[in-house]
Amino acid sequence: MGAINSRMPWGRGGRHAPEQPGAGGVEVAGAAVAEYDEVEEEREEAGPSTSQGGFKRKTDSGGPPAGRLQKRARRISGSVYEKLFLMGEGSDVQIRALGEVWNLHKVFLCQCGYFASMFSGAWREATMNTIDLQMPDENIDSEALHEVLGSLYQSSVLIPPRHVVSILATASMLQLDELIQQCGEVMEETVSAYTVCSYYYSAESYGLPNIRTICFQWLLDNLMTHHCEKLLLRQVSPDIMKELIASSELLVIEVEMDVYTMLKKWVYLQLQPEWRGPRRALLTDANLWFARCRRESGGTPFLETQEGRAFVPVFQHLRLADFICDLPSERIINQDGLIPAAWLTPVYKDQWLALVQAEQSMGIGPTDIHVPNFPGYSMRCGHHLPKEVRCSWRWASLSIGWDLVVCYANRRIIFKRSAKNKPHGLGVSLLWQRKVAFRLCVVSLDTTGRATFRKSTEYQVLSPGRDEELEVVNLENQDVVFPIYVACNFLYVPREGCGPE
Repeated sequence: MGAINSRMPWGRGGRHAPEQPGAGGVEVAGAAVAEYDEVEEEREEAGPSTSQGGFKRKTDSGGPPAGRLQKRARRISGSVYEKLFLMGEGSDVQIRALGEVWNLHKVFLCQCGYFASMFSGAWREATMNTIDLQMPDENIDSEALHEVLGSLYQSSVLIPPRHVVSILATASMLQLDELIQQCGEVMEETVSAYTVCSYYYSAESYGLPNIRTICFQWLLDNLMTHHCEKLLLRQVSPDIMKELIASSELLVIEVEMDVYTMLKKWVYLQLQPEWRGPRRALLTDANLWFARCRRESGGTPFLETQEGRAFVPVFQHLRLADFICDLPSERIINQDGLIPAAWLTPVYKDQWLALVQAEQSMGIGPTDIHVPNFPGYSMRCGHHLPKEVRCSWRWASLSIGWDLVVCYANRRIIFKRSAKNKPHGLGVSLLWQRKVAFRLCVVSLDTTGRATFRKSTEYQVLSPGRDEELEVVNLENQDVVFPIYVACNFLYVPREGCGPE
């Protein structure tokens, strides 16, 4: 990765050795810095410097990769850091917080807005030799405060991902804008199953909207595909889950029923956070737990119980119409007893009328697409292609007037409406042409869940005849690394006012 030159708020050091503040500390600190700057000027005249900025990686055992190491334009020697920060020589102010003491120098502290304001004007602290800091943010700890204060005395900063949130919180309190920016860069590079939720919450709290967007997209891509399922489902809050379930960009594997299955596991882990079984036993244990809750509540649907009401806003975003058309899915819904009958009854009615209209009218589907309304009502489907092989599959829930076969061959994805070997849908549905609106996306994710490739079609109307094929995506000459995920949104809406044939 190329070098980046930056005037970053500075670096990281070891623990300090507290001493009492002394008089004349500003002069000592200023002299030490001036002496070092003269040495640096001589070095630059003699030859090019080797301390240009850039990214450096560090392996951190037991966790994700470390953050970046970046050089400042201004250089301060390690001896200044050791003598003035760690040893407190010539200190003119003592900072006390979180049970720790730092003997520091106002000339260095004034580099950040918090202390610059404190030591200027008519503030009481401007003439005090000892400052007691109150920490209003629980994310700030003594280690992070030590790192951030020490950064004012150093020429580089190292931010490990496991500390980035606490350093971000501290930099926000002390008004170190460039350090806040660098924390955002570290977070962007190190989003993973271990960090995504804490980064998302921190981005909201500390004004990093781009990091929030990156984390949300990561969750859309990985919530139903990542192998760290238990870890993710424990961390995702109801507010975030509601947004994810409502999004048309959620990467659904197979069909909408899988979203419901994932939510059952999520609710179980939210209410039973101590569960530590193997991943393959999660759904079984969740089903047993819900069955016990139903017996103990006398058959009351889970979402109407005291425990279940907190999850109602999330389940309200399920697209029930897209999985009650499948008989096995409908049986599971009734057997689980999570969803109230009052939610399901109008959905059954609407789907029955849609089916009758599809079978007994001249309606062939939409002739145009109103994109703003498409995402909220589309059916989400997906498929996992682990390697580069020719294959085909069906999304079984496309049963109203459709028998769609999806084929992958020679780096092309093809839709085909088959009239043969038709296990899904109704027999008369092929008597006339049908139309469906759709959007298809192909995504490749690396081992951390980061999207290394993404290609999407525009929203469009599909209208193939019997056994007709339509090439939807061509991946030739594309830098695609397998495995890949194929995600699609479908919407079939019969034309209103159509009478029977």
